[in-house]
Amino acid sequence: MSRFADVLARLSAVIESRKGGDVAASYTARLLADPALAAKKLGEEAVEALIAATQGDKPALAAESADLIYHWLVVLAAAGVSLDEVAEKLEAREGTSGLDEKAGRKS
Repeated sequence: MSRFADVLARLSAVIESRKGGDVAASYTARLLADPALAAKKLGEEAVEALIAATQGDKPALAAESADLIYHWLVVLAAAGVSLDEVAEKLEAREGTSGLDEKAGRKS
């Protein structure tokens, strides 16, 4: 397993463990209790990663990507979507041109 996959699995487990936790003591518990806030934070981090990428700022892009992935995992957990469900969607797209896959999506 890659280092990234190991970290992702550990982080996902920590996020799951915060479900129902004390929102005054845990930022993650606060986000899980307020999916709209979690989604808003995900969007903010996506924009920050985009800015870092367009500016060619590799250290900032790495840092903002970490924030983005954390918030993405929280949004998935809040919605009850597992990483296996995401993997299933990715696997279904393997071997398909990105342009063909996008053209085949329903509007």
